[in-house]
Amino acid sequence: MAAEKRDLAQLNADIQEQKERVENVDFKMVTFSLAGKDYGVDIMNVKEIAKADKFTYVPNAASFVRGVYNLRGDIIPIIDLRMFFHLPYDKKSEGQENMLILRINEQVYGTIVDKIDKVVGINHESIQPPHPIFGDINIKYISGVVEKHGDLYIILDVIRIFSINEEEKGKTRTSVTTESGDYFVPPPVVEQIQDVPTGPSAESAIGFVKEGLKVLRHFGVSPLNEKWLHSYFAEWSIGRSGEELQLKTASDADEFLSSFHSPCTGAFWDENYAAAVKASLPDFPAANLQVWNIGCGKGYETFSFACILKSRYPDKHLKIWANDSDIMAISQAPNMVFDLDEIPEYCRSFMAKGKSGYSFNQVIRDSIVFEFHDILNDNPLPELDIIMARDLLSFLTEQEQKEQLSSFSEKLKNRGIAILGKNEELSGGGWRLISSDPVSMYMHSA
Repeated sequence: MAAEKRDLAQLNADIQEQKERVENVDFKMVTFSLAGKDYGVDIMNVKEIAKADKFTYVPNAASFVRGVYNLRGDIIPIIDLRMFFHLPYDKKSEGQENMLILRINEQVYGTIVDKIDKVVGINHESIQPPHPIFGDINIKYISGVVEKHGDLYIILDVIRIFSINEEEKGKTRTSVTTESGDYFVPPPVVEQIQDVPTGPSAESAIGFVKEGLKVLRHFGVSPLNEKWLHSYFAEWSIGRSGEELQLKTASDADEFLSSFHSPCTGAFWDENYAAAVKASLPDFPAANLQVWNIGCGKGYETFSFACILKSRYPDKHLKIWANDSDIMAISQAPNMVFDLDEIPEYCRSFMAKGKSGYSFNQVIRDSIVFEFHDILNDNPLPELDIIMARDLLSFLTEQEQKEQLSSFSEKLKNRGIAILGKNEELSGGGWRLISSDPVSMYMHSA
């Protein structure tokens, strides 16, 4: 009887799937919830979805402006739609906020919602005109309502929400009108509220910072990372002037670079970052998976990645060449022993208990070759599926970066991938972005 019910449920699902296939879907929306009701926004206006919990405060901004956020080098204003529409929400809740990143004309906004659900496809003819009964927000911000699988969705007109007030077109502020009055969201916000150097003086100041990073920490500013530099400089320079805009000591440079480094540097990857890496990895057709991990340090990154790879590709033969120029670190990496509470959950099935504590089992240990190696010297390796070099290239000169990227292209198989730091980016040269924030992953095509 149970089997018959399962067969009936599957048949109903197949029928529904066939109905959806013949339905003329010409409008897709990303759906989300606000105060317990379902909303949607045209997917063409959605750049991406994200989570964040740290925003830079904006003085004198409207209450619904939560601040600004550094989205991979772009400073974007963050609008809390719950506050914008005066909807109830738990103000005491902690943790990361759910954000829809919207592109409205040439401006990008982050919008905070309660929960992001899924992508729903419909026929635009099924959209009904808005009516005041369909929401707790002003009808002028609703482009329509639609029913899908028994759920009613209120479709927001985000173009209108973020449109420019005709009377303010000549000003440098974007007008946003809400039920309680007119407020302004600058495009971008930082241009209005921050005393950021501009013009020749700004370029000179950035030049001093570039030189300081180069001399003090061998950090090479280039197209690989200059987007991050200019973005972070805009934040860092607030309230600074003259000599304060120069990096004078190694500590100054370290402080400036503190926001550059990728998550979990020098430590086991946490559960969230590990899950993001695993979800971003593509399928590989071959039975062998060959990986080059450059700058592995003491091996925390390598062991984290090895566990993820064995979990993602359990039937493949894995080989990781883990290199670092720190001979002390690389010599200690193979023999590290841990307490159980030091080990993230996703690694624990790959551990073996010994007299002194826990170490990685033979399967993981046999998959990794730890070797002393300086990246500036050639390293003969077989064709690779993955190269992981988080934050490494930025600490080379621009010319050395170009040479290493050329080497990556030669060593990688067609459609192999390179994993870089969260604030490093590639363009051209056969590289295609397949994942970003927090995992910067590029696929290379010959």
